[in-house]
Amino acid sequence: MESAEGQRGRDGGSQRRSPLDVIMNQIRRKRTASDRKPLGRLLSWSSDRTGIPEDGETEAREDRGQSSVAAEAAESERDVGWGRVRVFLQRLGKKADSRSLRLAHCDLTATDLLELATLLQFLPQLEELDVSWNELIGGCLKALTSHLQHVDGVRALKLCGCRLNTDDIAALGEALGCLPLLEIFDLSWNSSVGGGALQGLLGRPPPSLRELRLVACQLTAADATVLGGMVSALHRLCVLDVSCNPQLTQEVDGGGGGGGFRELTSSLCHAASLTTLRLQACGLTTDSLEALSGSLRCLPSVRELDLSCNKSLSGGLDRLSLNLAHLTHLESLDLHLCCLTHTDLEALIQVLPSLTALTELDVSSNKEAGGVVHSLVSALPLTQMRHLPLNSCSLNAESFTALALAVPYLRSVDVSWCKVVGGRLALLLDALQPSVILELRLSSCELTTDDLRHLAAVCRRGCLSSLRVLDLSYNGSVGDEGWSALFAAGGLGSLEDVDISLRPLTSASCSAWVPALLCALPRLPSLTRLAVQRWTISSQDRQKLSHSLRKRSVLLEWDPPNKDTAVGTNQESPEESRPEE
Repeated sequence: MESAEGQRGRDGGSQRRSPLDVIMNQIRRKRTASDRKPLGRLLSWSSDRTGIPEDGETEAREDRGQSSVAAEAAESERDVGWGRVRVFLQRLGKKADSRSLRLAHCDLTATDLLELATLLQFLPQLEELDVSWNELIGGCLKALTSHLQHVDGVRALKLCGCRLNTDDIAALGEALGCLPLLEIFDLSWNSSVGGGALQGLLGRPPPSLRELRLVACQLTAADATVLGGMVSALHRLCVLDVSCNPQLTQEVDGGGGGGGFRELTSSLCHAASLTTLRLQACGLTTDSLEALSGSLRCLPSVRELDLSCNKSLSGGLDRLSLNLAHLTHLESLDLHLCCLTHTDLEALIQVLPSLTALTELDVSSNKEAGGVVHSLVSALPLTQMRHLPLNSCSLNAESFTALALAVPYLRSVDVSWCKVVGGRLALLLDALQPSVILELRLSSCELTTDDLRHLAAVCRRGCLSSLRVLDLSYNGSVGDEGWSALFAAGGLGSLEDVDISLRPLTSASCSAWVPALLCALPRLPSLTRLAVQRWTISSQDRQKLSHSLRKRSVLLEWDPPNKDTAVGTNQESPEESRPEE
């Protein structure tokens, strides 16, 4: 039998650790459980080595060890930084995305902007930065722009509606050099950009820029000159949108001819890649059209041209049409609300056969267009037309019949505010091709109950199975039977937006057809908006409808319960107050 001392000696010997065990244990204690990595590679590497390593090999291993420690420290710092980014975005109700920061409408403050700026260093892969519609950051943009060098891969920078001032624009101009890959630059709805601040951006946008948007920036003719200098250097520019700048064509220093705008249009000759040009509500005149016309020869790639809401170009469209035929790739031409005369429309009709790629033509809100629909339709490439709105065009019976020739090919039909439609809707509906039309707008058309019954029949046949938008507002002449028939018909499984509101200052009970609507809702899985303003409803039906739509997150637009509908309690929108035709 062994003695107790011998037994204790063996036990003690078994508990003794080798020097290697001591070292490895110390390493383990310094590393957290989540950071520990298998030691097999280290041990196998040591066992394969024989003899004592040279001094150079020892130094190399030490350098590698130091580099590894530095790399791990950097990785740890990035992890901590990414955690800060996630916490910041969660506080704003946003999800973290290493490539996109979309923070529009987040009520960002100057403090938030400063914190965001310090987080950019942890987003080296960022490609999109959008802080639009945060008015409180105006005046302190430099806090952000001074850190843009950390995100030099940004391709889209959007700062719409931020109340930027002159200093902000200057700071932004200085920082643009840090964004060599920038393709989309949007400063729309910042009124301080106009009046000279734009000069701070001259020569600053990188040559890679493809989209420049300066909507509603109060640009003047002097700014147009500066903008022309910018455009001349942006040879890859595809989209230029300077809409809603009514002073853009003002005369400079009292001179004639709107020299600033003329310089801008001349610069377009250097933008051969331009595909979209938007000049909506820019105060264009007949002289402006002549200046623009001269540049159209240099813009063979233009696919969208928007000249809408320029009433002063009335009577001068022939100056543009001389060169409009050179836009052989033009797909969309917008001339709505331009007070076009019969002569203007005739000049347009003459050039339409040359626009063989055209798919969208908007001459709506031009009353004279109602008298030339037949000629217009005959000149268009009907088989490829997708959008031809004729709302507020004073259509007559003949022009309405001519429109029916184009309807089979259209994706959107809009004849709102045309009283001739009432009682004749069947002519238009029977021309529809099944599962083609996506939008049907028939607001204020004096529709009858029979019109709605015919619409219901078309729905039952499946001809409107792809319809997404249905506007039947301001048609109070339709009886309860018409509304009930429409909701009971089915066949509207793709419908997303429905408006059956009544005119302002009117009201009617919907108790007769609400049950049909409630039964129809399960067959409208795509519905996102339902407008039923000015209809009166019982508290019980109101509760049922509200409950049915709330659990589906459908936007329900209706008047508050017990709302007084007397004169003065309902404010008319510009569209609602439109005069009768």
